[in-house]
Amino acid sequence: MAHIPDGILSIPVLASDGVITAVALGYALKRLDEDSLPRVAVVAALFFVASLINVSIGPTSVHLLLSGLMGIVLGWAAVPAVFVGLVLQAVFFGFGGVTTLGVNTVNIALPGVFWALAFAPWIAGATPKRAGLFGALVAALSVASTAALVALVLTATDTAYELSARIVVLSYGPLLVGEAIITGFACAFLARVSPEMLAGPRRRGGKLAVS
Repeated sequence: MAHIPDGILSIPVLASDGVITAVALGYALKRLDEDSLPRVAVVAALFFVASLINVSIGPTSVHLLLSGLMGIVLGWAAVPAVFVGLVLQAVFFGFGGVTTLGVNTVNIALPGVFWALAFAPWIAGATPKRAGLFGALVAALSVASTAALVALVLTATDTAYELSARIVVLSYGPLLVGEAIITGFACAFLARVSPEMLAGPRRRGGKLAVS
């Protein structure tokens, strides 16, 4: 349900998240350097494929988000990576919506970016075990934040969506565990073979870097 379709959310909710996404995209693109483009493209393709695979849980379904991993590896560049993936999914597969691109980008990308930034000092340069533990924590917090944001935009649109919002939050429990395990193993592996990949969101020269 992270891919909210068209026709559900109110115009104020769509407009406010559209503005947030536009600002975040501008911020990320301004700091995106050419050397990081291949990495952004690979991670965006991974998000595109992984998030198309739905698993039914009760009356709803969930899919991998990988937002925590994207935030750790890409930093702010995760915002355009998610946005491009969402555009392609909406246009070619009708997955998600066009009018909800701003909302869905905020709900999926920003939690991963912010939690990765928060834990960057403990992940960059860490041992594989430590990087795996903090990577798992970033992934779990990112999924929980996405669930909370989805519930928030639903209830902000109409209180009639309150039951749906509660179901969405509950359905993200198994996903939270799964993403924590996947991201934890991925971060531990990267810390062992390519530790520079985990330096995405760290501060460089007083500015937040994207690669």
